Amino acid sequence: MTTELNLPVESEALLTPSEVAAMFRVDPKTVTRWAKAGKISAIRTLGGHRRYRESEIRALINGDIPVQREAAE
Repeated sequence: MTTELNLPVESEALLTPSEVAAMFRVDPKTVTRWAKAGKISAIRTLGGHRRYRESEIRALINGDIPVQREAAE
């Protein structure tokens, strides 16, 4: 049995936490913590897994999106 997803033709590439972690050279758990803290946005799959927009991640790496920093206490 196959299931077809109704995705728009111009659907954006999504990355797994491991793929994002490899790009930033951090542990995948760090990527999950960033998402929980609101530093990067995540999309949840139907199974509850996090996925990240490739365009947003590449913009962060290129410095096109300023990194959110926590205020010093």
